[in-house]
Order: sequence, then C-alpha cells, then structure tokens
Amino acid sequence: MSLRTSVFGVTESGHEAHLFTLENSHGMRVELTDLGACVVSVRVPDAHGGCPDVCLGYDGVRGYEHNSADFGAIVGRCANRIAGASFELSGTTYRLAANEGPNSLHSGPHLYFERLWKATGTTDDSVAFNLLSRRGDQGFPGAVDVNVTYTLTEENQLGIRYEATPDDTTIINLTCHAYWNLNGHASGSVLGHELQIESTHYTPVDEHHIPTGDVLPVASTPYDFMTPKDLGDDIALVPGGYDTNFVLQNEERLERACTLVGERSGIAMDVITDSPALQVYTAGGLDCMGKDGCHYGDHCGVALETQFYPDAIHHKAWPQPVYDAGHAFRFTTVFAFRTA
Repeated sequence: MSLRTSVFGVTESGHEAHLFTLENSHGMRVELTDLGACVVSVRVPDAHGGCPDVCLGYDGVRGYEHNSADFGAIVGRCANRIAGASFELSGTTYRLAANEGPNSLHSGPHLYFERLWKATGTTDDSVAFNLLSRRGDQGFPGAVDVNVTYTLTEENQLGIRYEATPDDTTIINLTCHAYWNLNGHASGSVLGHELQIESTHYTPVDEHHIPTGDVLPVASTPYDFMTPKDLGDDIALVPGGYDTNFVLQNEERLERACTLVGERSGIAMDVITDSPALQVYTAGGLDCMGKDGCHYGDHCGVALETQFYPDAIHHKAWPQPVYDAGHAFRFTTVFAFRTA
C-alpha cells in the first residue's frame, strides 16, 4: 500500500488544493482531493488485463469548484431532497434555500463539496477529511463536526466512513455522489450495465421527485432489481431515468445493498452499507465536459448513494436523520471491486 500527496491546483480564492493518491499492490488506485473531500478517480483491474478509471470526474480544481453534476462529491448537511425547502424541529421552523423548484436538493447552494476540507490524518491506506459546518450553515440548526475517512484495502475495496457530531439537535444525512461507469469513465452509456439490488420496496415520488409517503413493492414494476437486469431494460418506463430510493432491510448492519457489473470490462462492484436506503441515479440529462477531454452525456454514469430516505424529516414513520447534541451520525459504505 502507498500514499502520495501532490498539489491539485489553486482555488479561485487563492488556496492550494491537494490530491491524495492511494494505491495497493494489485494496481487499484484511488485519487481524492481535499476540495470537497471528493473522489477524483478510481482505477480498478478489469477482466482483460486493463485498469480503467471507473469514476466520472474533472481534470482539475476548477471543475470541482463549480461541480454542478456533483461528481465524486460528499453531500451534506442533508443529501437528497427536503420538500418545500423547510422543516420543523423541536418546535422551530427552519427555512433552506430552494434550489430545485420549491424544494431543497443536497442542501445547496453553499455545498459541502465546493469547500476546502482539512486533511486531518493520512496513512499508507487511508485519508481522513474534516469540515466544521457552523451553526446556521445552509439554514440548519446546530454546528456539526464532519469527518469522512476513505480507506483502500488489498482486497480492492474502497471504504468510506462517515462520522458527524452536532452540538445541537439537527438533521444529518451524508452520502457520496460518485458516478460509476465500470467500462471506464469515457466509455459512454451505462445502460448495458447489470444491476441487482437487495430491496423489495421503493418510495414513489411526485413530479418534483418528492416522496408521496408510500412505500411500495418493487415486484412487477420497472424498479424490480431483485433479479439482475440491465439498467436499460425498463428505463423507458421511468421518465428521465432512475432517480429512485430503494429501501434496505439491513437494520444498520453492514450488508451488501447491490451489485453493478460492467458488461464490457467484466468489473463487478458490490455496494456494502449499514445505511437505511440506496438512491439509484442514472444521470438522465447529464451534459458536461469531464476529465481527459471527455464529454459526459445522457446516462454516462450511475450514482449509488447510500443514505436516509429523501424528505424523511416530513415522514415520521421512516428512519429519521435527526441527531441530538453529542450523538454522532455514523455510517459506513464499502465499494468492493472484483472481476465477474
């Protein structure tokens, strides 16, 4: 195992951003930056002797400063959507910025992944990042000390450990918004990728992508991935493509949530988590320039975001992303790579 640190670039505000490169003895290599604590690249051995970069991203600092697609991003304070960009907590109503119609998405616009984090610890196999989200940040109550640790193993696993401790009652829902293309980031559509999800239920949404409050069986719907199928098999039945929350039944135990397989590379990726839900987003409408001069278009990657249910704060029967002072948000997600 090895770790290298280099200068990634200089931000518009004049601060130096760094690149942290973890590599194991099998050639798996992960690049991370303290700008947003983002995943920049993930190179993984494939079934044909190659080692493609399977994570969408940008070439340098400017892309991550204006990361409109959320590539590789750590999202907080509350990932996904909050209806009406407001919520009530302990008898007080809090109002957020409405950045997706009338709703809040990923707690924008002052996003965690556009800020410079502090690298608080490095070893040969891990990098830890810290961000202090102050009281009132993004409109949320309480300050939160956010810590995210990435670990690379000799088993070709990339682990992400989240630990965030508030000083007052608040919402915390962190996730990693990496987009995966297991044939290589520049290889085009992922609709030929095979996906299997350990989920029997999903949460349907309205026209604004806000959950209706129902939890419905996936059986006999386009959302049924209990048996492996290609992402493109039923996507025509889902307007805009998948942007769907799947309910996990792990009871906060670290268990496999899904498996994604690249149809050309032979790379398989298991997503293992103790989070209560998995958001599958197939990047419908994606249209931007990425690293290596690549144009990313419709469905060029898929995000597999482990998190709480969207808009959970307005549905009290669902697992709640509410944490009291001194009680930490702690979850782990592992992306485990192998050849199928």
